[in-house]
Amino acid sequence: MNPDLDLGLERLIRAPRATVWRAWTDPSRLEQWWIPAPFRCRVDSLDLRPGGAFVTRMSDDGAEFVPHLDACFLAVDELERIVFTNAIDSAWRPASPAPVAMTATITLNDHPDGTDYRIVVRHGDPEARAHHEKLGFTEGWGTVVAQLAAFAEGIR
Repeated sequence: MNPDLDLGLERLIRAPRATVWRAWTDPSRLEQWWIPAPFRCRVDSLDLRPGGAFVTRMSDDGAEFVPHLDACFLAVDELERIVFTNAIDSAWRPASPAPVAMTATITLNDHPDGTDYRIVVRHGDPEARAHHEKLGFTEGWGTVVAQLAAFAEGIR
């Protein structure tokens, strides 16, 4: 991780790695934790392969859903790693996404108490990293990781 360009989070999720993986790779499960509550998520596309689309929408009332993420998977290593970017959209077109272009790597590793869950979000320059941090990266992504942990830990 480059501290001038990257932001990261790490958390122990007290659930098996396969459970955390399914929470990421099953659209109906992803919808339950991917966006900070009280917002709701709808998964339009979750094509888990390099070049596959990752498209979600969000709603504050559960009725009207607006665009949230239009991204492309770069790498998908079963039970281990998911990499996506919003710098290329789901149709493989270069994008200038708001609020910031990024590439996110999610890594899952076995831990004696569950899953070692790590996120690294890469930015193109220090200004983009600083902007993302100022917008509340730690709070926003931290909330989503906490929601994922609660969801995965509640599945037995």
